[in-house]
Order: sequence, then structure tokens, then C-alpha cells
Amino acid sequence: MIYKSYQIENNIQNLKENLVLFYGENLGLKILFKNKIKLENKKCEIISFNQEEIIKNHNLLFNELNNISLFEKEKVFLIDQVNEKILKLIEESIDYIDNQRVFLFADLLDKSSKIRKFFETSKRCAIVPCYKDNELTIKKIIQEKLRNFKGLNTININLIIDNCALDRVKLNNELEKICACFDNKIIDTDKLNSLMNNVSNDDFNELRDQALLGNKKKTNKLLSETIIEPEKNIYYLSVINQRLNKLLDVNFENKSMDMENAIKNLKPPIFWKDKPNFIEQIKKWERKKLHKILKKTYNLELEIKSNSSIRTNVQIRKLIVDICTLANTS
Repeated sequence: MIYKSYQIENNIQNLKENLVLFYGENLGLKILFKNKIKLENKKCEIISFNQEEIIKNHNLLFNELNNISLFEKEKVFLIDQVNEKILKLIEESIDYIDNQRVFLFADLLDKSSKIRKFFETSKRCAIVPCYKDNELTIKKIIQEKLRNFKGLNTININLIIDNCALDRVKLNNELEKICACFDNKIIDTDKLNSLMNNVSNDDFNELRDQALLGNKKKTNKLLSETIIEPEKNIYYLSVINQRLNKLLDVNFENKSMDMENAIKNLKPPIFWKDKPNFIEQIKKWERKKLHKILKKTYNLELEIKSNSSIRTNVQIRKLIVDICTLANTS
């Protein structure tokens, strides 16, 4: 059974089948469905896996499906990052599902995909394509989330739409910021515009992180996409230096304690979403390289402050390239 995503978004109970595949590039929509499933099945035991765990241990899913007693809660399984590799296991498991429910989540699958064909043609399964949002769906989300706010006019709605670039994950983050900022439920356009402009700061943080990871491909791509505003040059250097100094702090702390504790001791702390990047950056940057690049940032800051004719955006871009290059040296 093939369902339209809006049918399930309006009412998750429209899904009657016990084996369901959500696929597509709309990560925000898949996150929404996952949350709705958890909410709808609060009395059940929620068990989360990713495909790799199940492939490594073929008995894992079978054991969980079969390990049910009269006194246990019903189980709901959420399996992430699935592709063709899990299809045989799903075919073998389908007869053991009974009253339990299994929800699978995949990236975009083309029409020739075997797992997509299986779910589309099987009478015992359901499939929900999660395609990219368009301007209309994004507008509806904004209007619904901010329906109790005054000042939600066309200008402000378009400002939010432009800022999130039709990305539902980014949109949800921006809506959370708006709700927190305008706690009086009155939206001021100037204040909203200032709040939305923080998107360029987020973009630069990602650029900095990919350069520190030595990821040449992503760094080059982000360099072509990220707007480097000349008047923010000191801010950009500050963002880079803050991360370099944190990496340096962990390098010093790491002598007397393990990496996890060294990271926990940082002040201000590393945000949990940023932690995986930070750990990978630690592996790339030893103290000698950190001191070398900190010297470059210090000299560039002196040059910017003493020479008003310098093309600061060009120099910041060059610094990013230098960081990426140095990250890959041994």
C-alpha cells in the first residue's frame, strides 16, 4: 500500500499495516513521522536499531520479535538507514511480526530499488514517500506553528521561508528560535530580520568545521556557497579562534584524563550536536599544528585592524583553505 505523506502527517492512525517503510530526502518529515509513531505508541516498548546493527547480527531482529510474553508490552521497532541489504531479512521476518510493528527509514530510493518495489507491491506492507517540501507546505507549517502570534504577515512569512531554504529541519529550528524570542507573541519585522540573519553565522560554523576536519570536497563546496561578509571579519576570526583554543585545551587536558572527561571539562561546554565533529577534529589537530594556525589567525587580525584597504573576505577564505590544508598534514 502506497500512502501520500500528507495522509499520514494528518493522522498517523491511517497506517494500518504492521510493516512500513518511509523513504525520501525530506529528513525533517521523517523525523516528524518518527515522533508521531512514538507518541502514538507510548504504552509500547520502543526499540531502535540501525541497519548495520541488524546486518552484523542476523538473529537480533528475530530474537526481539520472538521474545514476547503475555506480561510484556507490545514492541514497536524503528530501523534507520535501511537499503537493499536488509530486504532478505525483512522477507524472512514478515511472518513473525504478528501484532508488533516495524517502521523502516531510508534515504531516497529510485524506481528500480528492490526494497521499494517490495513495499509498493506487497499487500502486507505500507510505504510512504517523503519528498522535498515546497513553498506551500513550508508556508502551512509556519502558519500552523505561529497561528497565535500577532504580526504574522506575508513579509514575515516570506522572510522565514527564504531563511530556511525549504528545509524542514532548519525551519523547525528557526520556529523554535522565533517562539523563544517573541515570548509576548508579537512578531516585529526588524527584530525577526535580525534573528533570521543568524543563518550566515550557522553557515560559517559549518565551513569552519569542515576545514578543520580537512574535508577538501565539502570545504570547497561551502566556500562557493557561503557569503563571507567583509564587515564580519573579526567575528569570523573569533569563531575560528574559539574552536582552535578549545582543541588546544583538550590537547593539554588529555595528558591527565581521557578525551571524554577532557571535553566535559570545557567551559563553555561543547553542544551535544557539535560533539562528533569536535572529536574528529581532535584527532586531526595536535598542539604543534594548532599553535601554527593560531599564529596565522593572530597575524591576520593584526593586518585587518591596521590596513583598511585589505580585502578581508578574500583573506578569510584563504585562511579557511590554509586550515583545511594543514589539517591533512602529518
